[in-house]
Amino acid sequence: MEIKQTIKKYALDNARKYGGKPNQGAVIGKLISEDHTIKEKLKELGKEIATICNEVSKLTVEQQIAELEKIAPELLEEKKVVEERKLKPLPNAEKGKVVMRLAPSPSGIMHIGHGVVFALSHLYCEEYQGKLILRLEDTNPEEIYEPAYHMTPEDLMWLTENKIHEVVLQSSRLETYYDHAEKMIAKEAAYVCTCDSEIFRDLSFNKKACPCRNLPVKEQHLRWDKMFVEYEPGQAVVRIKTNIEDPNPAMRDWPALRINHHVHPKTGTKYKVWPLMNFAVAIDDHELGITHTIRGKDMMDAAKKQEWVYKFFGWQAPTHSYIGKIKFEGLEISKRKIKAAIENGKYDDWDDIRLATLAAMKRRGFQPGAFRAFAKDIGLGLNDKVVPVDDFFKSLESHNRDIIDPIANRYFFVNDPVKITIGGAPQKKVELQLHPDDKKRGKRIFDVTGKFLIAKQDYDKIKEGKLYRLMDCYNFVKHDKTFAYDSDELEKYRSSGEGTMHWLPADVELIDVEVLMQSKDFEQKILLKGKGAKHLLNLKEGAIIQFERFGFCKLDKKEKNKLVFWWGHK
Repeated sequence: MEIKQTIKKYALDNARKYGGKPNQGAVIGKLISEDHTIKEKLKELGKEIATICNEVSKLTVEQQIAELEKIAPELLEEKKVVEERKLKPLPNAEKGKVVMRLAPSPSGIMHIGHGVVFALSHLYCEEYQGKLILRLEDTNPEEIYEPAYHMTPEDLMWLTENKIHEVVLQSSRLETYYDHAEKMIAKEAAYVCTCDSEIFRDLSFNKKACPCRNLPVKEQHLRWDKMFVEYEPGQAVVRIKTNIEDPNPAMRDWPALRINHHVHPKTGTKYKVWPLMNFAVAIDDHELGITHTIRGKDMMDAAKKQEWVYKFFGWQAPTHSYIGKIKFEGLEISKRKIKAAIENGKYDDWDDIRLATLAAMKRRGFQPGAFRAFAKDIGLGLNDKVVPVDDFFKSLESHNRDIIDPIANRYFFVNDPVKITIGGAPQKKVELQLHPDDKKRGKRIFDVTGKFLIAKQDYDKIKEGKLYRLMDCYNFVKHDKTFAYDSDELEKYRSSGEGTMHWLPADVELIDVEVLMQSKDFEQKILLKGKGAKHLLNLKEGAIIQFERFGFCKLDKKEKNKLVFWWGHK
C-alpha cells in the first residue's frame, strides 16, 4: 500500500473513533509502529499527513467509515490490537484466598486520588478472585463529616461496580478494642501514661522511659478504669510498650487509645475512650482476615508500629504493598479545603462540575473502568508522581472514551443558534445513523426545506464565496448577506470545501438544550444554551451520548421541553 493510502487509512480510523477529527500525532504513531523507517521521513511527510488529516476531517463519521471499509476493512473489526497492561504480581497471594480492604475516614468525600489507589485494590481482588471489605475509620469524632457515611459507600460501590463484600464501621467495634487493650495492659505490653505530653516527648527524645511505664499492673488497671470515669481529655493515654531506644523517635511507646469527649454521630456520648489509628487498624485487619493491603508509602512507619500488636498476640501481619504519592498538579482535592469552599458558597456541593471528586466525575459520565485503567497504568511503586491536570484528564478521558464510544448514540446540539435560509435548496429527507458502527439502533430522520439553525460559532466563520457543507445534507455558498444552494455532492465539497457544520431544521418543533461545562482552570461554570431535535426526548436521565462535533455528554435532568446535560469530554 502506498504511503498516502497508509496515512489515509490511519487518519480515517482515528477520526471515526474520536468524533470525526483525526489526531495527527496518533496517525504518526501508527505509521511508525508499522514502519520504523518512517521516522527518517517525517519532515518530508509532515505536510502530506496534515493535508490528508484535513481532508478526512471534512467527512462525516459515516463517510469516514464508508471510506475505511473500502481501503482497510480490517481496521473496522473489533479486536484488541494493543496488549493490555498487566498488574505486577501481588506478593504471597493465592487465588481465592486474598482479602483486601478500603479504609477511608468519613471526614469528607472521595476524590480522584482515592479513586486511583482504591481502584488498584479492587483490581487485585478481581485478579486473585478475592474479597474486598470497606472499613470506615471513624474513631476521630471531631473530624467526621456525617454525609460521608452514605456518600463514601455509594462512591466506592460505584468505583468497584458493587464488588464490595462487607461494610464495617470502626465506631461499632469499641468493645473489641477495649478487650484487646486490657489484655495488653494485663501482660505489661501496654500502660496508661498520665505524663504531660511535653514531658513525655522530652523523655522519649532522650530515649528514657516515662515514670508510668513500669508501674504495677494493678495500678495500670486502676488508671485504665479512670480513663472512662475520671480523667479528662489529655490527662491519660494508653501507650504500647516498644523499644524505647528505637532509632526512630515515632516508634517509641506510641499512643494507642486516648480520651475524647466529642459527641460521635453514631454513638453519641456512650464512649469516651477512642482507639488511635494504628491500634484499631492492627486489630481490625486481623479480625477481618485481611491478607493484603495497598497503601501510600507514607504509611510504612504505621505498619512497623502495628507489628508490635501483631507480635504480642501472635498474629500474622498482612502483606503490605505501597504506592508513591500522586500529586495532581492544578487540581484542588483537599477534603478540608473543598468542604470549606462548599460552606462558603464557592461550590454547590461535592458533585459540583468544577470538582475532581468521584461524585462529580460520575455525574459527568466518567466510568469506573476508566479509573481502573488509569490505576493499572500507574501500578504499584514507591516513586512519587506529579501528574499535571491536562495529562491526567487526557489519559482518563482516553480510557473513558474507549468505554462509552461504543454505547453513545450520536445527536446534534446547536449552541447559540442562528437561523439561515439557503436559497434554491431542494426539499429532501436526511437520514443519519444513531451510531455509525451499529445500524440496528436506528436513524435520526429530518425533512429539510432550506431553513436551518447553525451554531453562531460556525456562522461567524463563514466567508464570502467559499463552499461549505451541512453534514450529510448539501453544499452552500455565501453571496453578500444571503446563502445559496450549490450542490449535494460530497466529492465537490471535498475538492474545494472550506468547512463542514452540524445543523437542525429551523421549521420543525425543537427542544431547548443546555450543557453545563467548567472552564479550563476549573474555576468557573459555563452554561451553553441551544437547540436539539425531539429525538432527544427518548433519552432517560443518566444516558450518555455524543453531540457530534462537540463531545460526550450525560443527560442530567429532564424538564418540560428542556434537557440539561453535563459535559464529559471530547
